[in-house]
Amino acid sequence: MHYSKLTGRIAGEGAAAWDIHYRALARQAAGEEITVLSVGDPDFATPAPIVESAVASLRGGATHYPDVQGKRALRQAIAEGYRRQGIDAGPDNVIVMAGAQCGLYAAAQCLLDPGDEVLVPEPSYVTYEAVLRATGAELVQVPLQPEEDFRLDPAALADAITPRTRAILLNSPHNPTGQLIDADTWDAIAALCRHHDLWLIADEVYAELIFEGEHLCPATLPHMAERSVIVSSLSKSHAMTGWRLGWVLGPAALIEHLTHLALCMLYGCPDFIQDAACEALQTPPVELHAMREAYRQRRDAVCEALAESTAVTAIRPPAGMFLMVDVRATGLSSQAFADRLLDEEGISVLSGEAFGPSAAGFVRLSLTIEAEHLTTASLRLAACAERARAELSPTPATEAGCL
Repeated sequence: MHYSKLTGRIAGEGAAAWDIHYRALARQAAGEEITVLSVGDPDFATPAPIVESAVASLRGGATHYPDVQGKRALRQAIAEGYRRQGIDAGPDNVIVMAGAQCGLYAAAQCLLDPGDEVLVPEPSYVTYEAVLRATGAELVQVPLQPEEDFRLDPAALADAITPRTRAILLNSPHNPTGQLIDADTWDAIAALCRHHDLWLIADEVYAELIFEGEHLCPATLPHMAERSVIVSSLSKSHAMTGWRLGWVLGPAALIEHLTHLALCMLYGCPDFIQDAACEALQTPPVELHAMREAYRQRRDAVCEALAESTAVTAIRPPAGMFLMVDVRATGLSSQAFADRLLDEEGISVLSGEAFGPSAAGFVRLSLTIEAEHLTTASLRLAACAERARAELSPTPATEAGCL
């Protein structure tokens, strides 16, 4: 039987990156003791008031077709959050989607045509390539340098712009590295967008998980609201990954186009989930600060556990729920090391190469278990790396620890 060309554009390395994670889950389901650090799914429960709000909504009869664009009360609450940041936004600038992933896919469909180029710093989140290629557009990778702890250099973006460039897709705080884009860099990026008439697509799903530094929404910058598309959700900040509730903020004309797409694709998010999201935004749960602090402590625990190793180096992230570990001293590729770590220690991490060639020799570790267990897992990771390094021909020791 024949399948469309789309099926080829949405497959490939991005989909294959999860193979090791699924292998770990299968072994865990079979009864093995596996430490899963290969996915960004918070281990916290959704705060109880949010859950109870959804239950009350269901019992109240919220089981009918929803507003395709999203409940006005929820869109108002989302817009109010951006107004507090200095953005002139209202409910007509927001559409509610089934998670940020759905919002990103829909935005790409409404912004891009075949042959367009989109600049994306790499390493980057593994689904970005398929999202962009689904439109027929081309993802243009802009390498981030490990020697600079994967911080974004706007000059590299400028050098990658061509007459076919249509948009820049950025993620800050960044998955997989946890890096933040600072204010000066945002100013330089905004100048590029204005000069070259580009869309700026900003994935902000980790914006509430910052330990050092501050988040800046690019739509706050001069003349950027009309060309900025902000994608976010409650998944990470409120431990609501399974609720599939996200949104897109952008110019009203774009939101109208997205609503047309949602009408033929999604037909709106369930009302009871939207009611729970209203509760989450209008009455922020007390647990949010504790969850953010827990991620900070977990980051510190990993860095401390790896600090003395001569075989691995951890890059200390200022934000997010991930940490990149340099395993190049082992002589193994990142995928080979990830496979060995799962086979020998029962710990699953993702290969850095899954996120882009600049992360070759790194693995991504998720901060999604308690600090005590992360310390144990990190020590076992270091031991695995040291065994692999010892198998190499004698080489000079590399400097290790948290940078």
